[in-house]
Amino acid sequence: MKRWIARFLAQLRPSVSPHTLRAYKKNLLALHDFCTRQRVTDVRRLSHRLLRAFLAELKQRDLGHATLARYLAAVRAFVRYLLQEGAIRQDPTRMLRTPTHRRPLPLHLSEAEVARLIQAALSPRDHAILETLYGGGLRVSELVGLDRDDLDLARGLARVRGKGRRERLSPLGHSAAAAIAEYLEQRPPANDPRPVFLNQRGGRLTGRSVHRLIQACALRAGVDARISPHTLRHSFATHLLDRGADLREVQELLGHKNIATTQIYTHVSMERLRRIYEQAHPRAAL
Repeated sequence: MKRWIARFLAQLRPSVSPHTLRAYKKNLLALHDFCTRQRVTDVRRLSHRLLRAFLAELKQRDLGHATLARYLAAVRAFVRYLLQEGAIRQDPTRMLRTPTHRRPLPLHLSEAEVARLIQAALSPRDHAILETLYGGGLRVSELVGLDRDDLDLARGLARVRGKGRRERLSPLGHSAAAAIAEYLEQRPPANDPRPVFLNQRGGRLTGRSVHRLIQACALRAGVDARISPHTLRHSFATHLLDRGADLREVQELLGHKNIATTQIYTHVSMERLRRIYEQAHPRAAL
């Protein structure tokens, strides 16, 4: 079996990254060690039962679902190679299920908590940052990457560069547009005139600085101390869905390429509705 693993990795090397190759090697050597302990050294003896036992042993190590899925992906790729080479005739992985898990629901704030957080800002800049993160549902990288030329405050819009440098027009809302305008009127001279949000030295603000100011505002506002800039993005999406926005519309506003990424927010809204139902309906607890 070890010779077949070496051949598989050798033919894989030109088409994958070194990181992926190392991961496949680690996963398949773990399979080899398991098979050796089961006294199986011939690839023709790979079976559904044997591979299921291998996955069961991995689960006992408390490996995460994503890690288990990577092990299974490596084994499946190896088995496909064996089939192509004629080393085996049947696919022992055909009936194996990929481990699945429910993604944790993202932390979000209530509308009242968002209002308290924004009110806790101590400067026009910080106020504008919080209003923009929540008003536009921006990622922190999108916020700090904003240039003055990207803004159309009269219409409450911003040109945003998201993941993969994909551009979109993001509505900011009246409150965010007004807060940005107030900040820009009072802003001191900048080393670089392009950025919207500056640090104390007149340079472009960093995501880490935004995270720190949100933590400070959360402390003053008395809201969950675990929040981050992304919490306001989660809150933006959740509140839109709560108020009747269509999932496709929220996908566009968030700049998600795949609607499956947006669907987690439907779970957030349903979880909130379930709690309300259980608290309010007279027969919910019967």
